[in-house]
Amino acid sequence: MRKIKPKVFIACDTTSILKVSKIIKETKKSSISFGYKFGLEFLNSKNGRNFLSKFKNEITFGDYKLADIPNTCASAVKSIKDLNFDYITIHISSGIEALKAVKKVSKSKIVGVTILTSLNNKSLKEIGFNKDVKKIVLQQARLANKAKLDAIVCSPQEIKTIKKVFKKEIITPGIRLHGDSKGDQRRVMTPKKAFENGATSLVMGRSLLKGNLRRNIFKLAEQIK
Repeated sequence: MRKIKPKVFIACDTTSILKVSKIIKETKKSSISFGYKFGLEFLNSKNGRNFLSKFKNEITFGDYKLADIPNTCASAVKSIKDLNFDYITIHISSGIEALKAVKKVSKSKIVGVTILTSLNNKSLKEIGFNKDVKKIVLQQARLANKAKLDAIVCSPQEIKTIKKVFKKEIITPGIRLHGDSKGDQRRVMTPKKAFENGATSLVMGRSLLKGNLRRNIFKLAEQIK
C-alpha cells in the first residue's frame, strides 16, 4: 500500500463501473492528489468487488462503516484483506473492544467514524443522546486515540476539537464548494476553511461530481492552493 496521504478522497457513490472509471480518468489530470472512496453502494454492487480486486496503484478507501460486535467486525475486515484497501472505516460507537479487534487484524489504516455529518443536536436528541455533538465527538476521539486508530472521520466543524486529543489523520466529509446547497448534510464547510481548521484530507462527492467534474476540480484547486 502507498504511504502518500491524498488531499481529497473523491466519493465513488455509484454502482456503475463506467462512471467510476470516468471519475478516475478525469481526476488523474489534476494537480490535486486524489484517493478514491468506495461506499456501500459500490461495495455491495454486483461488479464492485471484482473491480476493486483488480484496482492497482491508487489510494483506496473502503467506507464500510462497520458497526457490530468485536468478532464480527474483525471477521469482516479479514474477509476483504485481498482488496488491499489503504483505509477502512468503523464506527467508533462500536466500542473500544471492536476498535482494538479490527486494528489488530488489519494492515489497512483503520479510520474511526464519529457522529455522521447528516446529524445535528436535534437529530441526536431524537436518537437518545443528551450531550452536544462536539462533546460526543471529543469523547469518541479519545476512544479512537486509546484504540490507536490511524485516522478519524469527522465533520469539519469538529476538527479543532478533535485535534486537542487526536494527533493523526483527520478526514472530513460534509465539504461544499462555495455556494453549494447542504443537501442531506447538516454540519458542512468549504474546502479552504476545512484545511485552515486542520483537516488532513477531505471527502467530496456530489459537490465535485454534479455538473462538469473538470471545471469543479479546477475550482477546488484554486480554493486550496
